[in-house]
Amino acid sequence: MVMKRLNLCTWNSLGNQCSISRVFKVLFYSTQTETETESVTSSSSSKDTLYGRLLQFENPRVSIVPVLDQWVGEGRPAKQSYLEVLIRRLRKSKRFNHALEVSEWMSNKRYLDLLPGDVAIRLDLISKVHGLEQAEKYFSNIPITLRGLQVYGALLNCYAQEKSLEKAEAIMQKMTDLGFNRTSLPYNVMLKLYADMGKHEKLDSLMQEMEEEGITGNNFTFNTRLDAYAIASDIEGMEKLLMKMEADVTVDWNAYVVAANCYLRAGMVEKALPMVKKSERLVRGKMRRFAYEVLLTLYASMGNKDEVYRIWNLYKKIGKIYNMGYLSMISSLVKLDDLDGAEKIWEEWNKKTSFDYRIPNFLINAYCKKGLLGNAESIVIG
Repeated sequence: MVMKRLNLCTWNSLGNQCSISRVFKVLFYSTQTETETESVTSSSSSKDTLYGRLLQFENPRVSIVPVLDQWVGEGRPAKQSYLEVLIRRLRKSKRFNHALEVSEWMSNKRYLDLLPGDVAIRLDLISKVHGLEQAEKYFSNIPITLRGLQVYGALLNCYAQEKSLEKAEAIMQKMTDLGFNRTSLPYNVMLKLYADMGKHEKLDSLMQEMEEEGITGNNFTFNTRLDAYAIASDIEGMEKLLMKMEADVTVDWNAYVVAANCYLRAGMVEKALPMVKKSERLVRGKMRRFAYEVLLTLYASMGNKDEVYRIWNLYKKIGKIYNMGYLSMISSLVKLDDLDGAEKIWEEWNKKTSFDYRIPNFLINAYCKKGLLGNAESIVIG
């Protein structure tokens, strides 16, 4: 039942679900195998694994060091490769404090020699937990022999995440001087930073530099530039780059989503539809859930209710439907003024899924805007 404390007419923005810009992630532990990762997570629900024990401590202010100490005190193994994967899993779950504790425990208690990847990820975690100033202090104490591409790349990423443009540019220049700019990774960090800060004039010169240096861009490189064209409503620039991408690289579904959104903002629905169709054909594997949520929104923006329901039926075949899926479908139907359909989806959600105030609130606001206060009240009282 939805609690009465919900404000009937408070609008809750969904945000831009179709944004494809993704923050660059340094591959700190590129040598880890899939088997090692599975050894950490396959029995994560069991209290007899270290990962399982750590999962019980969700409060970041509660130290997990006693758990680590107890684990080895019981004579259990704590190999460096296992701990590295453990840190990755905690970091992926945004448990940065605990990931940093494991990293520091590795060297302080286990006396393990840190590899460049270990140092890089600790630098990243210090920035997230204690701030940029502490990360800089840590960097200044890193031995020169460990300051390779991964460590400088991590520092560059820290500056980019904090939108510290001058420092990011200085580190980028330092990496160039040291010969570390031989891949697209640092360039992608700077491209994303310039795009996020609205400095679109910097993007072409940076991509030109990559070309002159013989550095091949990847999908992230081109998608970042494509997104900037779309944000600036530069349809001609977007179309030229998309043609180049189709000729030179393997275009992913994100690129066509960006193009479709650009056309929709310009009111060019007839050009948006082929882009959405191309995007849908490229959706694969684990990305299907998120991709279908995006496609629901796009088809709704084009006023195509039949396609919205078709994508929803595909979505349901994936397996369990989470809150974001229901929210995407309900918001799409509200956009199409199909309130009866939206309420049916809400009823389905209300029976199956954990509470998320955004979902009933979205439908409540839709009823309020239509003056259907009785319908809105029925949602509130369950």
